[in-house]
Amino acid sequence: MTAILFAVIVVSLVGLALALYYSSRPSQPQPATPIKSIAVLPFKPLLAESRDEALELGMADTLINKLSNIRQVTVRPLSAVRRYTSLDQDAAATGREQRVDAVLDGNIQRSGKKIRVTVRLVRVADGREIWAEQFDEQFTDIFSVQDSVSSKVSGVLAVALTGEEKELLTKHQTADVEAYQLYLMGRYHLNRLTDEGLRKGLDYFQRAIDKDPNYALAYAGLADAYISLGDFDALSPKETFPKAKQAASQALKLDENLAEAHVSLANARFLYDWDWTGPEDEYKRAIAINPGYSDAHQMYSYYLSGRGRFDEALREMQRAQELDPLSLAKITGVGEVLHMARRDDEAIVAFRKVLEMDPNFGFGHWALGRAYAEKGMYEQAIASFQKAIPLSGDSPDEPAELGRAYARSGRKTEARKIADDLKEQSKRRYIAPCVIASLYAALGEKDQAFVWLDKAYEADDFILVLLKVEPMFDNLRSDPRFTVLLKRVGLEP
Repeated sequence: MTAILFAVIVVSLVGLALALYYSSRPSQPQPATPIKSIAVLPFKPLLAESRDEALELGMADTLINKLSNIRQVTVRPLSAVRRYTSLDQDAAATGREQRVDAVLDGNIQRSGKKIRVTVRLVRVADGREIWAEQFDEQFTDIFSVQDSVSSKVSGVLAVALTGEEKELLTKHQTADVEAYQLYLMGRYHLNRLTDEGLRKGLDYFQRAIDKDPNYALAYAGLADAYISLGDFDALSPKETFPKAKQAASQALKLDENLAEAHVSLANARFLYDWDWTGPEDEYKRAIAINPGYSDAHQMYSYYLSGRGRFDEALREMQRAQELDPLSLAKITGVGEVLHMARRDDEAIVAFRKVLEMDPNFGFGHWALGRAYAEKGMYEQAIASFQKAIPLSGDSPDEPAELGRAYARSGRKTEARKIADDLKEQSKRRYIAPCVIASLYAALGEKDQAFVWLDKAYEADDFILVLLKVEPMFDNLRSDPRFTVLLKRVGLEP
């Protein structure tokens, strides 16, 4: 018996057992207490050796997007659940960790042109199955399976759907299954958060668009990939943000109600165009379309911080964290807002909380070091940056902050060595000029600092959107040249 034949038999037997199990049980009653929040877990394979993580995560992502259209229910974003890929994941325990009322859990297996999907909705309070069903379809009918799951879950939740919500639950962004698969691969690689993953994601989104030029979500994915490449300093802002803006605009031409595209367009207009009015409307529109979209609240918070509206910014970042409670980036984001508001004691509490959750989170060590430095706790700051550097790949931000801490603590020789090294690297790859400018500012070499700030302006360095509030520029604020730069960026002093 060949290995392939054996695998087919095992899958068939597992499927038969599941079918008998589901068909033999009485129909499940409606939930005794209302379900107001759900986590959709990444789907699992029936056989561990036949994993397709892009499809498993993609199935969850699609259902999250569909169920997010139900206004009465909060759905955790993919960023909150994508780590729950273990085959023996306990649904109720996951739900408690995510602080939701119910968990949608499932298996998915593709065999040639056929697909088998089993889904169950589990109440977190008692671990009881509220609903379960199995679907055996052609793979080309995967969209109808997703429609059925969304519709039945909404029925089990006993929520009264508006006509618009019913329409959105069965809305398809593409009818091309191959384009959909390419889009799933794009999201899978984008979520790896590596330079290689971002570039692969970019390629897959473009291939999805080539298959279906009217695929709005693929354009939104393309915009996200370009923005991430710019944010990660993998490419310069001039190479990424105009393309991101173009892709997001095209997505919205195809589907004006795509929250992701509104956020991408707002990000490009905020970070690259230095537009201080338009992005706010885009962020608010995204939140109006999908109030549970945590990334929209997070990026709106950064926009508000850049404007110095810290109370509003803190509320938005805290809301982002409520919607994605275990997100290290969003807990760190709360601390970042506090740091920019010069509330460093509170910021330190947030950063320490992050590092208790994950001691190897390089961004958390970097952020904690910055807060220590502003309090004059240079030894602690230096120790934090030294931990951050090996955890952060080849990012220039961590060495630059270490150099700033050296300079401010009187170790100027070591600071200049880091400045010289970053300048040399900038000849070979993109390094945000603001990073080098801040190092010279810490050294007290203001002329050099303004030389690099001029370079930052010419390079459209997106760090300049925080020029009004970022503590690393504080010792330059009394210089008339700083006032001129604020006006050039569009920020009044």
